[in-house]
Amino acid sequence: MTGGTFRRVGSTRPSHVMYSGGVGAVVDLPNFSVLVKGLDSWYHQRLLSSDYLVHEPRLLTAVNRVLGRYGADRITELRTPPWAEGADTDPGGEAAQRIGVPVDPFPRWLRCTGCHELATVDSGAFDFHNPISRAPHEARYVHSCPQRKQGKALAVTTRFTLVCRAGHLDEFPYLAYVHRGRRCQKSAHPRLRMHDNGGNQAANVSLECVACGERRNVRHTLGERGKSQLPRCRGRHPHLDTFEAEGCAETPVLMVAGASNQWFPVTLNALALPPSPTAGLATQVAEKWEQFRPVTNADNYKLMSGLPGYEFLLQWPASAVIAAVRARQAELDGPEPGEPAKSGRSRVDLLTPEWELFTAEEPPDATEDFALRDSTVPEGLTGLFSRVRQVERLREVRTLIGFTRLDPAAPEDPEQVARVPLHSSPSRWMPAGEVRGEGIFVQVSEELLADWAARVAGSAEMTAHRDAYARFRENRYSGRLTEPFEPMDRWPGTRYIALHTLSHLLIRTIALECGYSSASLAERIYAGDEHDPRGGILLYTAVPDAEGTLGGLVSLAEPAPFERIVRRALSEAMHCSSDPLCAERLPQHPYDYLHGAACHVCLFVSETTCERGNRYLDRRFLVPLSDDPSLVLTPTALLP
Repeated sequence: MTGGTFRRVGSTRPSHVMYSGGVGAVVDLPNFSVLVKGLDSWYHQRLLSSDYLVHEPRLLTAVNRVLGRYGADRITELRTPPWAEGADTDPGGEAAQRIGVPVDPFPRWLRCTGCHELATVDSGAFDFHNPISRAPHEARYVHSCPQRKQGKALAVTTRFTLVCRAGHLDEFPYLAYVHRGRRCQKSAHPRLRMHDNGGNQAANVSLECVACGERRNVRHTLGERGKSQLPRCRGRHPHLDTFEAEGCAETPVLMVAGASNQWFPVTLNALALPPSPTAGLATQVAEKWEQFRPVTNADNYKLMSGLPGYEFLLQWPASAVIAAVRARQAELDGPEPGEPAKSGRSRVDLLTPEWELFTAEEPPDATEDFALRDSTVPEGLTGLFSRVRQVERLREVRTLIGFTRLDPAAPEDPEQVARVPLHSSPSRWMPAGEVRGEGIFVQVSEELLADWAARVAGSAEMTAHRDAYARFRENRYSGRLTEPFEPMDRWPGTRYIALHTLSHLLIRTIALECGYSSASLAERIYAGDEHDPRGGILLYTAVPDAEGTLGGLVSLAEPAPFERIVRRALSEAMHCSSDPLCAERLPQHPYDYLHGAACHVCLFVSETTCERGNRYLDRRFLVPLSDDPSLVLTPTALLP
């Protein structure tokens, strides 16, 4: 709904609202573009809580740790975007009123396609037309144009915005720019015209002041010299309707509205796991905190559980109660004075509970959200895999906790990029969504993985990957930090490259073998090191529709089809139509790309599928692409 009018201007999937064009993003509509407003403007009041609440305590705890929210400031709810049944079939009815994701026109400067007049949405020069409530996609702005016989011409959004690395977004200063920072000498409120000859080049766009005749081309703002022609960043967050009190020290960058690097989501996701023996304990501790508070050691547990009215403590082991009490106290206390804020994904571990569940000797009892079943490792693959399991049912919950501009927040170092908040006033909830699907979990032989990691640790090829990672961090983050810079901080590890490469090979082969599009699949890599021996891959469907729950992926974990898929994946990894360039590729100074023998032809997958943006990939560690057999993880018997 566009701000001020409460008229529907389009529709989209909830997943798109959160991960492709969420809070703070500029979304292109058929006739103009809009900016998704902050959580302060989202309206759930006319909906039942059962219609929008998403329950996942493990993810909720992680969100609070990442955001540093403790005590009374904690996030207590995960909510889906507001939607009411009947809003689409009766857009003018009560169900649709004020229910939806609010948006505002942005950029607010519009250009008449007839006479080229340039003015803002609220200048009075343009009229908003959306006469058919059942056709919100026909919403548009029109101009009473003297050059059109019908008297009305379509007004389109201008193309330029200003963006800075601190996450601010602002309008291009057309009026000040055309007059070179001065006022118009002929009029206090001059009319402007924009002559846009199309294309993606700013040199095709020129501005003209109707009153004084001043003209200027936008090309003067391009390049390093052009930065001096742009104003200082005002520290604007239009999704929150706020400005930084003292402006912003960053230099803004001219950007075309809707550019792909104008908005990057910062998300967390977790699988809904079956309840453990201590399930519900954390909830009980929170609800009966005054009764649980004294149970800080074994003696207190023994004493308290023997008192009248405290027998309920006996349903849990002393160690579990003590751990839950200490965890609750830490959440309420927050960081100690002088201690760094407990935010950042490095302090959040959502993978360990999942790894422990997938590798347990016996699968847990099935629940509505999770069902795991053992499958037999094919005899021909026993040298590579130690366990294969069919995930017949799973539920993944995803939440948006912020966004960045210009640079994405890297999973290995999310705090190095300025994360923009989703709300201006304290909020007790975050937007979330869930997908249900199925999957395959494979565990690589620990003996094989450990031996391989030891062999390649000092190789020239792995050293090249490590050096590229250091250059990558140096180029992007070293100038932003005040504390000592650690080039290898959060290096994902040697194991990760092999597991990640194997994951991509399997995804691409599954997409060819069974008809799943690779974009409908997702991966979770469980990679440890010599101190934390892990080596697992979860491939699962991750789309909110029926394609992910039909059993097609689970069936591929049966011994015969799974062996065929693995052998085909390894065989196709031997060759790439970009060879020998692809096969010989290694990151070298001064380049900082984070992949070796990998490209769009052989290994890359869609951004929604890969958890690391197609980084940390190299075929040479799975199949022999060189004369050094010690680099290859795969047992010789499996190689073509």
